[in-house]
Amino acid sequence: MRSTEIDRRLLLAGAGAALLAGLAPRQLAAMEANDTLFLSARKEGDSGYAVVVFTPDGKDVVRVPLPGRGHDVTLHAASGRAVAFARRPGTFAAAFDVLGKRAPVFFSSPEERHFYGHGVYSPDGKLLYATENDFENGQGFIGVYDTSDGYRRIAEFASGGVGPHEVLLAPDGRTLVVANGGMETHPDYGRTILNLPTMKPTLALIDRLTGEIIACHDLGESERLSSIRHMTIDGHGSVWFGCQFQGGKTERPQLVGRLKRGDEPELMSAPQDILRGFNNYIGSVMTSRDGETIATSSPRGGQVVYWNAASGEILGRDRVVDGCGVAPRPSNDFLISDGAGELLAGGPGDGGKPAVIARNSSVAWDNHMVGFRV
Repeated sequence: MRSTEIDRRLLLAGAGAALLAGLAPRQLAAMEANDTLFLSARKEGDSGYAVVVFTPDGKDVVRVPLPGRGHDVTLHAASGRAVAFARRPGTFAAAFDVLGKRAPVFFSSPEERHFYGHGVYSPDGKLLYATENDFENGQGFIGVYDTSDGYRRIAEFASGGVGPHEVLLAPDGRTLVVANGGMETHPDYGRTILNLPTMKPTLALIDRLTGEIIACHDLGESERLSSIRHMTIDGHGSVWFGCQFQGGKTERPQLVGRLKRGDEPELMSAPQDILRGFNNYIGSVMTSRDGETIATSSPRGGQVVYWNAASGEILGRDRVVDGCGVAPRPSNDFLISDGAGELLAGGPGDGGKPAVIARNSSVAWDNHMVGFRV
């Protein structure tokens, strides 16, 4: 799960420092009045970008301008530090404090590398692991960054495949789960796939302390064009993943799967109307706060589908045009963001009618959102 918790006493104790950093009293009041806050990157106006901490009803608490389009944000709850990554093939990342107490720290991927928009902290927050593309050699790597030294890059190890996208930390605190999308790309050719005939996505389990690849799973030859991109871990410790199909536009393969520890990955069975609604693209995968419901979004298809984490059954669907970001709410449903600046509350119990909570037409939310308790 990616809903994390910050000690509320530490949060409120830091409010004075946050005020000194520029938070208005209204923003401080919003911070104190909510037990859940959210993080997401967004586009502002015609050409501006930022990552923001905001309340459930869309009020900004902390805003950090970005030099380009962001993608995902990873959070270390105990310290209140977070990192926003550039969308691939971007090379910047912004480390910041969710209370606004310190100036953000910007750092970059090495030469001939770029980020894939995702990363994860070690349990103690001392290290950051980021997915990277060695684009001159067509190989995927995990870059290791020292958070106490300006996010200096100190090590790397192979990702277990090509095109590593999202990386998660398993419940054991030691194993990294890496979604290798299988797609070789190079900045000189934009987002063109250079290895379509040989593409092979994988799910890799890696010992973060040694870099050893513990296991590397694929979906088989028949599913090799289903690029594994995004993941979440449910309350039972299983990894749920979503794919983006790179084959024919009229084909409708299964796109959502689950990996139980010690097993091979399995694809869930969705009916054709759900598959049509995905339009061959899963943009985000998220677990509810209780770990029992999985949300899978498709901005290209305009739907969010909910699954029972234990049984794998579909529980419901919401239609959300260009909706992608999903984060857990305390009520075990989800906050959904879209490209039109809307925030909606949705879940399997809403009868297919998500409620609009906030609307800001001057912004466009990016693909991912993180919720955390305070």
